[in-house]
Amino acid sequence: MEAVQRVDLPLTPQKVRELQAGTPVRLFGEILTARDAAHRRMVQALSRGEELPVLLKNTLIYYTGPCPARKGEVIGAAGPTTSSRMDTYTPRLLAEGLLGMMGKGDRSPAVIEAMKEYGAVYLAAPGGAGALLAGKITRAAAVAYEDLGPEAVFRLEVADFPAVVAIDIFGNNLYRRGRRKYARSGG
Repeated sequence: MEAVQRVDLPLTPQKVRELQAGTPVRLFGEILTARDAAHRRMVQALSRGEELPVLLKNTLIYYTGPCPARKGEVIGAAGPTTSSRMDTYTPRLLAEGLLGMMGKGDRSPAVIEAMKEYGAVYLAAPGGAGALLAGKITRAAAVAYEDLGPEAVFRLEVADFPAVVAIDIFGNNLYRRGRRKYARSGG
């Protein structure tokens, strides 16, 4: 198993170039959250020539809809959602300078090609660990599309947030590598 790599945010083209598929990482810094409803609104705004309510350049978007915080908590459970739900919108947001995405599950060939074109990386967060991941979030605030409730865009401050590089900027894909390995083993 590879050594865990610390990733200080925001991302830079140099940082994402160094991240290889299969590398476990720990994130420190600010990320945004957005799910499909927020993605749809952002792409519609861009199509109308409008400015986005958040800056995407060098940003990492975490695909989650966090639960409301209980008294004394920063945020409720914040587990990853299925990333393929954002695939329709992702290439357009990558063109705006988005350098990283994090969720669960594989991405479409069109998204992987756009990642290679724009030099972006995709991280997988551990599914089923929303409460554990919430403990790695030190600050949370809704910053756009607040009418969407948990699907609003949130700005999160994270410390020691675990993930693994699932697809790197060269298209190396941990999900497909795993399927090939399993197929070779006769599984």
